[in-house]
Amino acid sequence: MPTIDLAPAPRPLALPDGRPAAAAWSLDPTVKHLNHGSFGAVPLAAQREQDRQRRLMEASPVQWFPALPGKIAAARSALAGFLGVAVDDLALVPNASAGASVAYNSLPARPGGEVLVTDHGYGAVTMGAERLARRWGGTLRTAHVPLDADEDTAYACVTAAMGEATGLVVIDHITSATARWMPVGRIAAEARRRGIPVLVDGAHVPGLAADPLAGVDCDIWVGNLHKFGCAPRGTAALVARTALRDSLFPLIDSWGARDPFPHRFDTQGTVDATSYLAASTALDFVGDTWGWETARTYMEELADYAERIVADAFSELTGEDCRVDVGMPVGALRLVRLPAPLAATHPEADALRDRVARELGVAAAFTSFGGAGYLRLSTHVYNTAADFEYFAEHCVPTLGAWSRNDSHGGHR
Repeated sequence: MPTIDLAPAPRPLALPDGRPAAAAWSLDPTVKHLNHGSFGAVPLAAQREQDRQRRLMEASPVQWFPALPGKIAAARSALAGFLGVAVDDLALVPNASAGASVAYNSLPARPGGEVLVTDHGYGAVTMGAERLARRWGGTLRTAHVPLDADEDTAYACVTAAMGEATGLVVIDHITSATARWMPVGRIAAEARRRGIPVLVDGAHVPGLAADPLAGVDCDIWVGNLHKFGCAPRGTAALVARTALRDSLFPLIDSWGARDPFPHRFDTQGTVDATSYLAASTALDFVGDTWGWETARTYMEELADYAERIVADAFSELTGEDCRVDVGMPVGALRLVRLPAPLAATHPEADALRDRVARELGVAAAFTSFGGAGYLRLSTHVYNTAADFEYFAEHCVPTLGAWSRNDSHGGHR
């Protein structure tokens, strides 16, 4: 078992009545939840509000659905304040990938044009970009950004790949697989100078940035409120502040199709939109209980601690430095290098995630980049130092054994 240095650890957050923060969630206490970043976690207060809204919907559907666009418009108003954007610039979509699909389906055609992405892009969004390039009869171009690239280097890598044929730039605000910020404000400014539209995938950003779109003059920005914002799943923002928004239409054509942006997104037929209506309850719960700035500070301090003890445990076990130099690191998301050959590809990373959950009782994220495997740690207010100490003490030795077995031709 590795020797773990347990000090100093941040003091856990508590509810006003002294109970641990986790008591405000319905998370299974027999599982160690170390991967808030993938699917989020919904506070009980927001679950109850969504249940209340669903009961109203089911009590009288004929009254509910004609009134639903107005309810969604009111929800947008509250959420716009949290994101720091104008309400008429904000549409609600099920998730960031759906927002990207809206852009891909709606942007004016650019025959023969290139779509520029990076090698840090989220797989599903990159697949959509590739499909758009094929429809244009053009190509997908991928800019390589080193994992340890600082702001200037990352900016240079992306802008150097822009050319006369570039019809769209798709750039992550926070990367999923590599847990780093990208200098999207500077990249968007250069693209605007060249007349190139920009789509920013900010899936992880709401809740992690106090003012997510400050200094980001892009055409379309999408971000999930159900990740670090803790809203019910299926709640995301699409923000459009340039003339291109007039070409954006929801994925479903409904009776609001002739309405201007963003109002046409408020009418989507008989979908269950109660996640939208309960989203502000989740945001307000964290804000009213601890304050978002306090929450972000705690998540970052806990991530610092988690990264250190887990990386040190792997390093002691393998004799190699398992710390990762991530340029522009994210407060609540961190990477630790895994011993080879674990998680060397995306399918292998997903298989390792499932095996760790099944055999070790830990919900964790594993990613790959450049042929190397990583553990992606993510924290939230309900996490404590003990969660990550458990992983370092009990899971790291097992993962080390699995890596040795795999490297000698063993099976998972």
